[in-house]
Amino acid sequence: MTLLSEAPVLVTGACGLVGRATVAALRARGLPVVATDLGSKANREHAASLPADRDLAWRWADLTSPEQARGLVKASAPRAVVHLAAVIPPACYTDPRLAEAVNVGGTRNLTEAVVDHAPQARFVHASSVAVHGSRNPHRGLGLLGADTPLAPNDLYGRHKAAAEEIVRAISTPWTVLRLGGVMTTDVSSAGNDPDTSYFSASLPDDGRIQTVDVRDVARAFAAAVDADVAGEILMIGGDASHRLVQRDIAVGYTGALGMDGAVPEGLPGDPDDDAAWFATDWMDTARAQEALDFQRVSWPQLLEEIREQVGWKRYLLRLVGPPMHALAVRRSPYAGTGRTHADPWEAVERRWPAAAS
Repeated sequence: MTLLSEAPVLVTGACGLVGRATVAALRARGLPVVATDLGSKANREHAASLPADRDLAWRWADLTSPEQARGLVKASAPRAVVHLAAVIPPACYTDPRLAEAVNVGGTRNLTEAVVDHAPQARFVHASSVAVHGSRNPHRGLGLLGADTPLAPNDLYGRHKAAAEEIVRAISTPWTVLRLGGVMTTDVSSAGNDPDTSYFSASLPDDGRIQTVDVRDVARAFAAAVDADVAGEILMIGGDASHRLVQRDIAVGYTGALGMDGAVPEGLPGDPDDDAAWFATDWMDTARAQEALDFQRVSWPQLLEEIREQVGWKRYLLRLVGPPMHALAVRRSPYAGTGRTHADPWEAVERRWPAAAS
């Protein structure tokens, strides 16, 4: 391993969307980093593509292995750990056992290694608003906060709730960041695979969600390493302009690309069925912003950056809108069902039966 100038911050899941941005944010603050992820070909190629940096070292490890987690922490001797490694929706529905092994087992293995071999290190854990379960916006529930009761109703929410319990029980300093809907302006990394498209289309059009630019998320994690937030749970979402409904996101994003009209109208949620809503809502981010000062990119700014990135290609992409609209109508999770209201969990279990167990 590269000899770093001082004790590093260990970042797990460092090749993921949030991981890449967090590594960059930590280095921008002058903090040395040991970045870790699975040693896949794609991950190794990503690491090799980065500019030479004597204070950025890479170690490949599988956190589902207690031995590898322990070896990683012992070799890194970190001053702090930012734990981002996770299997998220919809990928977690495909293989629930693997997802639990990573999301819960990996967290347990890593925390045990930190307690034993780096007890001074702060453990900064990436959680999710999914721990709060379905949120019916017609019930006047108010903003999600750190003290909102946990009520996970899908396997990802249950995984994150279990992982939080593990983290909050450790004897070393910890901080939990519950993330909203993470967005990126990098259109090259914005996946549009069939599973993701199906999952997105299953969500109620009028379900509330607070998005946040991935760079702001990274700023929050980088700040949490040193900020006076030990023992706190903080809600990480963008500023008030990011308080949207699901359809706002789809229409706004495709419109910024130039593909106006590409997204057909979906189904609303059932106001009388509290269980048939997705596990997102608007958040009270005041304490997080006060402590971490991370909110920089508004929703309109995010869309404008996408427009600028796509540039003249937006005029060509206008031609894609109508055929994409027609394809999305045919592939809708609710096509031919006769439903008048969305039920994302029924749609998930229909496509991924293992997610029901």
